[in-house]
Amino acid sequence: MDLSIRHAHPHEYDRIGEITAQAYLGDGLLDFGESDEYLGELRDVAKRAAAADVLVAVDHDHILGVVTFVPRGGPMADIARPGEAEIRMLAVARESRGRGAGETLVRACVDHARATTGCVRVVLSTQRTMHAAHRIYERLGFTRTPDRDWNPLPDLDDITLLTYELTL
Repeated sequence: MDLSIRHAHPHEYDRIGEITAQAYLGDGLLDFGESDEYLGELRDVAKRAAAADVLVAVDHDHILGVVTFVPRGGPMADIARPGEAEIRMLAVARESRGRGAGETLVRACVDHARATTGCVRVVLSTQRTMHAAHRIYERLGFTRTPDRDWNPLPDLDDITLLTYELTL
């Protein structure tokens, strides 16, 4: 395997959007399935790329996974405060799992954060059921920050997102 990380190219946005959407749908992470409003956000890679860095893990030219790295605030940040970068929408294609793409993408985000002037921390939100992702975060030194847990849909009690941080 010749795994590398690079910025997504515009001609790949549709494929990347589908990888992300199918990962979330396949893992049961969207409470309203195919009718979930968030599905449109997951597929809208052009919107993400206009406001943040969309990174892909590739083996030659085959896209294995994707992550959105938010170096400092802006419209793509959910929880980042001044001096914090944020990791969003980490997804690995089902057929590519177990090859290290997810961990390599998270490591790339940490490296990007370290190279961002004034960045002192990386933060992220995750669902309770994303156990494989939790293991990656903890293995890389991220710690839980329960005081920052939040609910993107306050009208629904059971959608609280867990938060993690890594101090650089």
